[in-house]
Formats: sequence, C-alpha cells, structure tokens
Amino acid sequence: MTQSLTRKGNKAVSAETESAFNIHPMDQFVVKPLFGGELAWYSVTNVTLWMGISVVAVIALLVIGTRGRAVVPSRSQSIAEIIYGFVHKMVEDIAGKEGLRYFPYIMTLFMFIVLANLLGLLPKSFTTTSHIAVTATMALAVFVFVTLLGFVKNGTKFLSLFWISSAPLPLRPILALIEIISYFVRPISHSIRLAGNMMAGHAVIKVFAGFAGAMGFGAVFPIVGIMAVYGLEMLVTVIQAYVFTILTCVYLNDALHPAH
Repeated sequence: MTQSLTRKGNKAVSAETESAFNIHPMDQFVVKPLFGGELAWYSVTNVTLWMGISVVAVIALLVIGTRGRAVVPSRSQSIAEIIYGFVHKMVEDIAGKEGLRYFPYIMTLFMFIVLANLLGLLPKSFTTTSHIAVTATMALAVFVFVTLLGFVKNGTKFLSLFWISSAPLPLRPILALIEIISYFVRPISHSIRLAGNMMAGHAVIKVFAGFAGAMGFGAVFPIVGIMAVYGLEMLVTVIQAYVFTILTCVYLNDALHPAH
C-alpha cells in the first residue's frame, strides 16, 4: 500500500514538473486568422496585422514625423534625417551615384525591415520577418528587380557578370557555372538569413521565459538571461536590416556594373 502511494506521488511530481517545463518556443510563430474560421490565403491574420502596423510606423516616422521641415528638427525628424543620411551614403558608396536613382526603394525596404524587427520585440506582438514567406517575397522582389534592371541597362553584356575574364581560360567555364549557381541561390540565402536570425532570437527568449515561470524563486537567473538576450536582439534587429539592405545594394551594383 505504501509503495503504491509512493509511486503515485512520484508520478504526480513528475507530471507537475513536466507541465511546469512545458515550453513551446515555436508557438509564437503560428499564423492565426484574426476573425476566426479556417486559415486561407485571403485570411486577415496576425501577420497581416503586424505588417500593416509596420507600414503605418514607417509612414508615421518618415512622413508625419518630418512634415514640419523645421530648421531645428524635432526628435522624430532628427531620427528620420539620420536614417536617411545613413542609407543614402550606403547606397552611394556601394552602387555609386547611378544607384541613387533607386534610393527610395532601398530606403523603404530598410525602414520596413528594421521597424518590423523592432515591433516584434514588443510583448504580445508578432515578428513578421521571422516568417520565410515574408522575407522570401522581399528577397525575390529584389532578385527579379536587379536581374531585369541588369538586362535593361546592359543587354547581353549583363551575362559578363558570370564570365570571369581575369581567370585562366580553362577555369572560366567552371567558374561561370559556380557564378550562375551562386547567383540563383541569392534569394534563398538573402531571405533565410533574416528569417532565421529573427526566429532564433525570439525562440531563445521564449525558452528563458518558460524556465523563469517554472523555477519560482530561482527565476532570477533566467530573467537575467532574458534581459541579456533581449538587449542582444535589439542590436540584431538593426544589424539584420542593415545586412539585408547592404546585400540589396551589392546586387544592385552588379546589375549596374556587371563587368568584373
């Protein structure tokens, strides 16, 4: 009888421990329709909502925040001007003055990504850039745009991007094949890099939060971990937006100046 009660007690403790550490870090990335019903391609979801909020945030900062055009700028105007100058210099340094024609597109891309990343750090929010469907769409748009631009600007000379004339002649066909493969892999690496980094950081925070909720008075250690990872994620959100944008500038430069 005593042994039976002991076994039951151990099972109860085991079940309680399992439920306490029942952490599902990937649940935060589930796409859910806002108005119920089954999920379909036309459903308004949490992804749709937070993408819309990101767009509104871009408009609020760059349009409404700078509408005064004051000589002594407000805080919002100062932030917008700093970001504008930063992205403008990046485009000019990498793609040259000819690349500045496409600055509005690159600026919009950078602002959407960085604000979507930052908004995803808010409690109860959704990180749209953690989904490959979102980042792949942006990466494919860049890929198609620069490819078409390369042919429009250079014609068949754009294909010289794949022919490394400075290499020994026997190696050129092999290098051309490698260059073609790496070119078509661009949208994959471009999109996975951003989505993977966003997803990984948020998943780690959720794991630490699960431990903090289960450890009682010992939660101070997971909480410190959450603070550290959260601070790192604030830096990563900006860095990943910068990396996505600077790669876009590199691809644009290849389209404008394909010759090695």
